[in-house]
Amino acid sequence: MNPIYSQKTMLHAHNVRKSYGTKGSAQQVLKGIELRVTESEFVGIMGPSGSGKTTLLNVLATIDRPTEGTILIEDADISKMKDAELSAFRRNKLGFIFQDYNLLDTLTVKENILLPISLGKMKKKEAEEEFSAVANILGIQDLADKYPHEISGGQKQRTSACRALIHRPAILFADEPTGALDSKSASSLLGTMEALNQKRSVTIVMVTHDPVASSYCSRVVFLKDGTIYSELYRGDKTRQAFFKDIMDVQAVLGGDTVDVI
Repeated sequence: MNPIYSQKTMLHAHNVRKSYGTKGSAQQVLKGIELRVTESEFVGIMGPSGSGKTTLLNVLATIDRPTEGTILIEDADISKMKDAELSAFRRNKLGFIFQDYNLLDTLTVKENILLPISLGKMKKKEAEEEFSAVANILGIQDLADKYPHEISGGQKQRTSACRALIHRPAILFADEPTGALDSKSASSLLGTMEALNQKRSVTIVMVTHDPVASSYCSRVVFLKDGTIYSELYRGDKTRQAFFKDIMDVQAVLGGDTVDVI
């Protein structure tokens, strides 16, 4: 057993299956996934198109429900929660960064960031302190009073990341967070996510097709045909060395290739 499993388990997916369609013509997308994510891990999920990586993220992040299996997040069984309970759990315990920024154009950067906790119990002073801390790490403290149309794509994604972290989620889920960014903005965001993981012990699960993005992770899980094909641990390797290992696995699995890092 990898020593990382001796740490606190934040997420445990056991025998997770997901099918779509009717019983007679059901398509099985996930075929008995077993996955543990421990506290402070930065886990990337990769795989060729159709491997089930987005479906896996959706069921882990409570966006969709598994057909079979159990998913525990901080020992809470989300697979058995009713809709109202699941909605509250998602709001209080999980953070999300998507390829689309999902910012409200009529709100300022700061207002967008504070929106998730506007209905919560966090006091105003505490919310202000948390905003300052996270916005400083993400480098958007000077954008607080600007509106989404006044900032760049990279700044919008950083705003989205800050919004996802403002309520101190147990796990941050990211779905192709760099997909709409240029290479410079993507590298900047990934470096910030890596810093959040290392300096604030934020647990991150990220789906990506990009081996460069995955090279920032501490572990990469590869899917193939709805099952876990293999996984790589970064350990003490440099990001460049880890990138090469990821590329080797991706070459076997098939999919996009990247020549430089």
